[in-house]
Amino acid sequence: MSISAMLKRGALGAMVAGAMLASASAQAQSVLRFVPHSDLKIVDPIWTTAYITRNHGYMIYDTLFAMDAKGQIQPQMVDKWTVSPDNLTWTFVLRDGLVFHDDRPVTSEDVVASLRRWSARDSLGQKLFTFVKDLTAVDAKTFRMTLNAPTGLVLLALGKPSSNVPFIMPKRVADTPPGEQIKEYIGSGPFVFQTAEWKPGDRAVYTKFAKYRPRSEPPSGMAGGKVVKVDRVEWRIMPDGQTAVNALRAGEVDMVEDTASDLLPVVSKDPNVKMFDQNPLGNQYVFRFNTTVKPFDNPKVRQALFYAFNQEDFLKGVHGDPKYYKVCKALFICGTPFATEVGMGDKLESNFKKSRELLQEAGYDGTPIVLMHSTDLQVLTNLAPVAKSLMERGGFKVDMQSMDWQSVVARRVKRDPPNAGGWHAFLTSWVAADVLNPVGTGFLNSSCDKAMFGWPCDERMEKLRDDFARETDPAKQKAIAEQVQLRYLESPTHVHLGQWYKPIAMRKNIEGMIVAPVVALWNIEKK
Repeated sequence: MSISAMLKRGALGAMVAGAMLASASAQAQSVLRFVPHSDLKIVDPIWTTAYITRNHGYMIYDTLFAMDAKGQIQPQMVDKWTVSPDNLTWTFVLRDGLVFHDDRPVTSEDVVASLRRWSARDSLGQKLFTFVKDLTAVDAKTFRMTLNAPTGLVLLALGKPSSNVPFIMPKRVADTPPGEQIKEYIGSGPFVFQTAEWKPGDRAVYTKFAKYRPRSEPPSGMAGGKVVKVDRVEWRIMPDGQTAVNALRAGEVDMVEDTASDLLPVVSKDPNVKMFDQNPLGNQYVFRFNTTVKPFDNPKVRQALFYAFNQEDFLKGVHGDPKYYKVCKALFICGTPFATEVGMGDKLESNFKKSRELLQEAGYDGTPIVLMHSTDLQVLTNLAPVAKSLMERGGFKVDMQSMDWQSVVARRVKRDPPNAGGWHAFLTSWVAADVLNPVGTGFLNSSCDKAMFGWPCDERMEKLRDDFARETDPAKQKAIAEQVQLRYLESPTHVHLGQWYKPIAMRKNIEGMIVAPVVALWNIEKK
């Protein structure tokens, strides 16, 4: 063979080898394709309680503490902490090696600014900060919280697993006024948000943060080591349930968070798909009032819905199969320490006669109730039509207005009159971890303008929630929780409509999913 021919053959071989290496490199990058329960349009997890935004927050931010699978609060970004003998001074030291996605180290000043912004928006944070006398940065890694009275809320609040989560952001971002949305999306969490690839209505993309240092403990709930085992996560937005299921069965996506209930039997029989019960405690449906506008400014009108509604109709209307729901009259999740049915005996039984009597006593004038109807979330879509039917049978007039969930989220914060872009009511769902006690349950916050959208104003309820926050004896806490439930029935902030459960559907080659109240996408392997 001539030298020329050998050189040509060598060049060709090098080209082939290079192509093979490039192909192998492309294949080596593991990509997890995940269909979330909703579109991602709002990306500030402090500004909104929407779970899709909370889930986004867990992708890119980290927390000081976290709740493990046993409900215990464990350190996350915090390395160690001390408490003074009088329980008034808490000193925290951050772990080594914490860094934001822009390579800037996480400091105690970032923590202080983040906690102050979070506490202005979150119900549990607001209650905690009524005890906080001072919050200061001692040095780059140390911050101190000084209380004006002892409380058991410190770790409970800082390790809160769900909305609003006290995520830590850079100080320059956390200095954004609480009522405005942030404009920069940099955290110190396990994934980096690729803003250039974010296309609302289509996809959101996250990549592994190479400088993230997970804790050494194994993952447990939202605590422990957040070890990322894929290079890239793509959230694929698919509002149509059948489309999402078809994509899963065809292997075009790896996981579907919210499979339509009527499609679960089909999906569960697919030999390439498995179901995973990620949240055994489940969720709770709720009907939320706007208490600042007529007629829901009258407690008796709100009470009428405890008689017009029944839980079974809502639960069956969405889930059909009883194995995916539970009728539970307890305000706090059935099977948990503060669950009680005190005062609930004749409530939620669709006593339409009693509902009409209460409306007549209240002087209800037939004002149409502007009821926001979410149309694009499988677990919410059927709720508003059920509510409308029951309300009308109970004596209400209802103007049901349909829109996508993100429009509901944007509209529910508006204080405009209902006939001018505002609202009277909407339905949503809370993960069980959010509604386990009087202080954590956001919709019980009755601090007027500081309360969540709906803005209930009730000094008696706030006094009971304060009492609960100060008490450390579980038996006395349970007694206070019963008083909270009785007061809730006198001056309703919302109506709880039963518990529901739904497994996540995924391809059988997906392993490592964590049991937790939030969908966590670390620790997952695609084999």
